[in-house]
Amino acid sequence: MIEIKDLHKSFDDREVLKGITTTFEDGKTNLIIGQSGSGKTVLMKNIVGLLQPTSGQILYDGRDFVQMSKRERTMLRREMGMIFQSAALFDSMSVLENVMFPLDMFSDQCEADRIKRAKFCLDRVNLTGAENKFPGEISGGMQKRVAIARAIVLNPKYLFCDEPNSGLDPKTSLVIDELIHGITQEYNMTTIINTHDMNSVMGIGENIVYIYEGHKEWEGHKEQIMDSTNERLNSFIFASDLFRKVKEANK
Repeated sequence: MIEIKDLHKSFDDREVLKGITTTFEDGKTNLIIGQSGSGKTVLMKNIVGLLQPTSGQILYDGRDFVQMSKRERTMLRREMGMIFQSAALFDSMSVLENVMFPLDMFSDQCEADRIKRAKFCLDRVNLTGAENKFPGEISGGMQKRVAIARAIVLNPKYLFCDEPNSGLDPKTSLVIDELIHGITQEYNMTTIINTHDMNSVMGIGENIVYIYEGHKEWEGHKEQIMDSTNERLNSFIFASDLFRKVKEANK
């Protein structure tokens, strides 16, 4: 579980995060949504330690990330998995080598065990047989699945996904969503996803935090979003004709 308490972040005299308080639960897909410039990316960067908050607390199962020493933060980062907007694979490495990379960096396992673990994770994302291919030889959807395998290879407690469906077609996006959701439940991870994809919101949004101009405007789950009376949230969600028609049909 990750708890955010009264989090503020300013750049010079511009306040970007304005006292955000929320909880991201274990075993659930927690989504952060909001318009471009709303502060959701800054929020994610503060949570993972790429930015230092101006004030507030970020608690990883009760451990205050903000107050940790450099060494303590390094140790905690070993419990994190990251999936970037682009798959961020190493072009010169094979699929297997990409997945093994975190193990090579942080694990004291022998090579045979590292290979076994990497192949297990590739099998978990349905990429058995792709071990010797290079990123340029596989599709964008397959690259995202490699990125997921790499993110879970160290068996993290916390998984962070930045626009995981960016650049993917709707069918492939659905596959990625279901894969992230299934892995989250299977390993009881705390998963946080930054997304613009409303299909993801309605598909796997077990806990949704809507950020508006730096503050938490709304929080709930996908079943509640259709009945929301929050005008800003409705304007954001139902900007699409499809979702507007769905809401009208449910009235």
